[in-house]
Amino acid sequence: MLHQTIAAADPRAWLAANRPALPVLFFAPGLLAARLEEFHAGFPGLVTFAVKANPSPRVLAQMIAGGIHGFDVASPEEMRLIRGLSAEVALHYNNPVRSPDEIAESIRHGVTSWSVDDAGELAKLVAAPLPPGSEVAVRLRLPVAGAAYDFGSKFGATPAEAVALLRQVAAAGLTPAMTFHVGTQCTDPAAWGEYVAACAAIAGEAGVTLARLNVGGGFPSARGGAARPLAPYFAAVTAAMAAFDTPPALVCEPGRALVADAYAYAVRVKSLRPGRVYLEDGIYGGLSEYPSMGVPPVATVAPDGSTRPGAPEARVVFGPTCDSLDRLPGDIPLPADLAEGDHLLFPGTGAYLNGVSTRFNGYGDWQEVTVARL
Repeated sequence: MLHQTIAAADPRAWLAANRPALPVLFFAPGLLAARLEEFHAGFPGLVTFAVKANPSPRVLAQMIAGGIHGFDVASPEEMRLIRGLSAEVALHYNNPVRSPDEIAESIRHGVTSWSVDDAGELAKLVAAPLPPGSEVAVRLRLPVAGAAYDFGSKFGATPAEAVALLRQVAAAGLTPAMTFHVGTQCTDPAAWGEYVAACAAIAGEAGVTLARLNVGGGFPSARGGAARPLAPYFAAVTAAMAAFDTPPALVCEPGRALVADAYAYAVRVKSLRPGRVYLEDGIYGGLSEYPSMGVPPVATVAPDGSTRPGAPEARVVFGPTCDSLDRLPGDIPLPADLAEGDHLLFPGTGAYLNGVSTRFNGYGDWQEVTVARL
């Protein structure tokens, strides 16, 4: 599915020189390096990476070289992927629903931390058994707003359930910790503060001293807008830690916030009809996130690399498959002089494109180009 090509200065120059038919995923490693440095410099604890956000071996290798020494893995396949790159980095298995076979494989891969949000799932870990003293983080959910969509409908224990689970973790001779996820693309730093304070209260009620607190991901990417400084989010976490009598060590596990803005995705206009645009890729491929996340501002690139100057005109945008569901949500403002053979350039596509795309109807292929800037 992925075809490496020679490097270029920027997407527009490469598109004008090559006129590709396949969609093109542009990667700027320098932008990824800068975001890594921002997390390392600002977050007051261990920075890990959620593999699900981008399982590209090239990206993961750059993460390791850039100082990421822990990875959130959600499946044995992700464990095998990371172990193929490094035998030393830590693996945190924070998907809280696992089969006994998956637990056994996680032990073989040297996982050092597991999360739970249910007594039955904790019982599986105890029965496995985990190595003595293994870290088990109780995953909390709260009705906190601010995210593009919430994970609490699927994962997380209530505060009362979390108290009971923490006591059970400690009674089993395991190392108690807590974790949470505020929800993807969360723009309110106060959400992290509310969760951290709640974890302190829960640990106090349980009579348990936490070894670590994993504040999850959810940090926002720019998605084509102005870059969001991370300092307010880190400050909210730091301030809320005052609620602990004995503060635990901190961990975060960003995915989208680390990788999204290091990529852009160019998709060629395949056909035009009145009020309609048909693209060479759609929601079954690299544009799969947009029905749930909304469409960010999209740039147009004419065959010579220029921007179409026409006034914006609302269009329905379809993907290439024979499924009528294959369309972007809403009406997308695109230049009135948009032409077949132009490209739409979607920003912030480094998260959840590589790994989620399908080959439905024979579409879904792309090529990757390394660029100095986006």
